[in-house]
Amino acid sequence: MTIPRPYDAVLCDFDGVIRFHDQTELNELERAMGLAEGTTTKVVFAPEVDRPALLGQITVEQWTEAAEAALALQVPREQARALVTAFVKAPVRVDDDVLALLRRAQEHVPVVLVTNATLDLEDDLAWLGLTHFADEVVSSARVGKPDPRIYEIAAERAGVPLGRCLFVDDREENVEAARALGMTAVLFTGVPDLETALAPLLG
Repeated sequence: MTIPRPYDAVLCDFDGVIRFHDQTELNELERAMGLAEGTTTKVVFAPEVDRPALLGQITVEQWTEAAEAALALQVPREQARALVTAFVKAPVRVDDDVLALLRRAQEHVPVVLVTNATLDLEDDLAWLGLTHFADEVVSSARVGKPDPRIYEIAAERAGVPLGRCLFVDDREENVEAARALGMTAVLFTGVPDLETALAPLLG
């Protein structure tokens, strides 16, 4: 007897699940300037600063300029520029274990990257050698839609009803939004979370 699949597509976030940024240098810089760790990230991702970039309304350069201006309210402009530069140039790694699991999932169902990203996402994927990794890539900057509409678009691209999708994200609010749409949603805190979520599919 064939066991039915638990879902027919995997929708997966990018940053915080597949790609990770090493903010060690940035944290050291913040401490040296008398700022609390995370100050720069908080400013960079403040809705009034990053939302236009995540909806494709401004370039990454304009986004960083806005972040620099916002930080300059707390520190001298030169220091604000140094902080934003450290944020932008933070070393990046991809989690090979996560990629391996998602590639195994692709043997059974489509895997769609669904992410709040800037217009540079395609360049970032190319630099990481991931241009052809996902079956589909749905970026907020390209579709011009914020959460939760972006999840609906991702399911449409996969050709799967929302209720037949597994959604994986590292932010609780995104997981809750996906669940509200009827998706099976998993909060990613590490590889074991993804292993558990994919186990019914991989067998």
